[in-house]
Amino acid sequence: MNKLLRSLLLLLAITLSGCGYNTLQSTDEQIKASWGEVLNQYQRRADLIPNLVNVVKGFAAQEKEVLLGVTNARARVGSIQATPELINDPEAFAKFQSAQGELSSALSRLLVVAENYPQLKSDANFRELQAQLEGTENRITVARNRYIKAVQEYNVVVRSFPSNLTAMIFGYQVKPGLTVENEKAISTAPKVDFSKP
Repeated sequence: MNKLLRSLLLLLAITLSGCGYNTLQSTDEQIKASWGEVLNQYQRRADLIPNLVNVVKGFAAQEKEVLLGVTNARARVGSIQATPELINDPEAFAKFQSAQGELSSALSRLLVVAENYPQLKSDANFRELQAQLEGTENRITVARNRYIKAVQEYNVVVRSFPSNLTAMIFGYQVKPGLTVENEKAISTAPKVDFSKP
């Protein structure tokens, strides 16, 4: 009986070693870590916004609509509970992405407004905050790319044989990737016309 038990355990170990369970675990953890970094960078950006708005407000108080837009977009982002489980809920994930897209757009409008105020552009606090924001946007891009790569690796494991059988047994499903808010608009090439003076 002891020999039979050892044989069964050996057979089970050999079977499990090729089933992809460990790969599913490691790729799932990589997704969680990558998503945590995305959230960390989004939080860093959200933390910079009040200071940036206050500096701009001091120079461009008449731009209330733009300032209010940034503040409201930040509030919408803050109202969404950003947890690791968010990536498992496609609807909540889409809302989160949409809110982040709105915030990015509002920040872009704010920086365009700042271009109209030479005193603001020369202010040391504004330049420092702008540099931090640009650095944060770069970090967000890197973190998003890492997340996209982690999701891709995980989804390949979930969909490949024989690990797809293990994924079905344990309830692992394909995870959503990050998408672009207005994919149609960015896929259209911009028109450049040098004929106008």
